[in-house]
Parts: sequence; C-alpha cells; structure tokens
Amino acid sequence: MTSSPPIASAPPFHIQSPPTFSPSPPSYVPSPRRGVIMPHPPTFHPPIVYPPPAAPPPPGVALWFVVKPSVPDPIVQEAMNYACGSGADCSSIQPAGSCFQPNTLFAHASHAFNSYWQRTKVAGGTCSFGGTAMLVTVNPSYDGCHFAYH
Repeated sequence: MTSSPPIASAPPFHIQSPPTFSPSPPSYVPSPRRGVIMPHPPTFHPPIVYPPPAAPPPPGVALWFVVKPSVPDPIVQEAMNYACGSGADCSSIQPAGSCFQPNTLFAHASHAFNSYWQRTKVAGGTCSFGGTAMLVTVNPSYDGCHFAYH
C-alpha cells in the first residue's frame, strides 16, 4: 500500500470589507474669494456690489432689495444677521411684528435686506450682501407688512 501525498488545503480565504466613511464637519470653509481659505466658522463681510453701480437709479424708479431665491438658507441667515446688526430695522420681523408672517427665512431676510439698504444707500450703503440679494422694481409689501422705500 502506498500512501498518497497529503492533500494541501487552500489558505483561508478572507474578503475584506470596503472602508467605512464617517463624515465630520470640515476644518475649513472656502471663502467667497477664490483660492483663499478661511478658518471655520466663516465670518460675513459687509455687502459688496459687483460691479458698483455707475450712478443712482433714475428719478421716479422705485427699487427694493430682496433675497435671491437660489441662495442656500445658511448663507441667507448669516447675511440677515449682518443686516439686522448693522442698521436694518428688524423689529417688524420679530414674533409680534407686522412682517413676522409668513415666518420664513426668505420673507424675514428680504425685509431686513431692504431695510438695511434703504437706510444706508444715501450714505453709500451697497446692496448685494455678497451676491445673496437683488434689486426689484415691484413693491414686495404685502398685507400689513410694508417694505420701506426712500
């Protein structure tokens, strides 16, 4: 009887799991300026108009300043905080105010942006809030909420 050679067993087969991804907050946030990285949290800079207006609007043309609908809420919130802290009358967008309803960021920020611009434009205040807002020729006032025009 001859002995057969030992049967070699295959090495254990191990399937490796794909790596896991655990998102975490970024350690930096890109600045609105190209190629410059700002530390977290970003700070909002005063509004800038690109390009600056060549002249004031012609007499008789009424303009109001409102939020661009395409801007993300966190950016609108930060711009509204700047407006309310820098000269806008934001009392009417408080819970008991005439412009609290609708209670939306878009409505509140539009009112704050317009108030800021109407109060500061004579002294050179600009309107863009870093590209978050736009001028309109249709009065955005509604119900008991009056958007100022000076």
